[in-house]
Amino acid sequence: MTEASAIVERPQADAGDLVAEVERLTERIARVRGAIGQVIFGQQEVIDQTLITLLSGGHVLLVGVPGLGKTKLVETLGTVLGLAAKRVQFTPDLMPADILGSEVLDETPEGKRSFRFIKGPIFCQLLMADEINRASPRTQSALLQAMQELKVAVGGVEYALPRPFHVLATQNPIEQEGTYPLPEAQLDRFLLEIEVSYPELEAEKAMLLATTGAAAIRPQQAMSAEELLAAQTTIRRMPVGESVVEAILTVVRSGRPETSPIEAVKRHLAWGPGPRAAQALMLATRARAVLDGRFAPSVDDVIALAPAVLRHRMALNFAARADGVRLADVIAKLTSLIE
Repeated sequence: MTEASAIVERPQADAGDLVAEVERLTERIARVRGAIGQVIFGQQEVIDQTLITLLSGGHVLLVGVPGLGKTKLVETLGTVLGLAAKRVQFTPDLMPADILGSEVLDETPEGKRSFRFIKGPIFCQLLMADEINRASPRTQSALLQAMQELKVAVGGVEYALPRPFHVLATQNPIEQEGTYPLPEAQLDRFLLEIEVSYPELEAEKAMLLATTGAAAIRPQQAMSAEELLAAQTTIRRMPVGESVVEAILTVVRSGRPETSPIEAVKRHLAWGPGPRAAQALMLATRARAVLDGRFAPSVDDVIALAPAVLRHRMALNFAARADGVRLADVIAKLTSLIE
């Protein structure tokens, strides 16, 4: 049984209590949005999808060219959500121990020796992996266990990470020099891949005026780590209709070349999304409903979030790339099945 199906079958709490919790959560999110909007101008879809990821308890990959405010967004979220945040600048010479920590040999005055573990920057609540694709695949893979199991193993000993724990990674497009593609296993651990585009004219004008003055605008805390954990629990308790469950399964299963009813998928995809994609869609649709002030997700939420959930869990084959086929076109065919 997958995590998503277990959530659907779990008995729901009293409906009145759940409604009250969702209403309180909606108010908190409105405060969070307002606090972020004082520092980040425009990019509302990017902000909302990032909040959806955090409310779902997942990790997010922000993809865009340099200078679009990806790093600023992550720093702002750490302050607004009251999370203990740390930043790691990924570079080609970065080693796994620079992220996880390492053991050092201590010697007492009596000459007794023992190993002591020094924790790395991953021991935080919000880890900013800046330009993650500039590090080698070996170093990138150091995050695999932490992102999935919320713990790390060093020297045969497991160390639990703080809760909540989220990785917010930024990435430059793979076509730029000095970058390495992320391993497929690590890509699958990101709940959403969010594309960050250039801001609209009015947003860029407001940003220009606000960021070149004498006084810098500082973000204000609007939520605590404990409230975020409570919000994640509330999200998981929200009911999901059978039509939404069927829509999620239809989109995900139709994206697999081996079983898809769509000829374009069979012809153009090397591999498709696994069960973790369905779990991500299930959680993300609930969080999006809360952001919109609704008490249950709809099929429209599945359609809206499918690109961000699926684009990093699918790969075009050589023939598709040669023909100029885009993943966005394939995903549009998948969502057309449930529209």
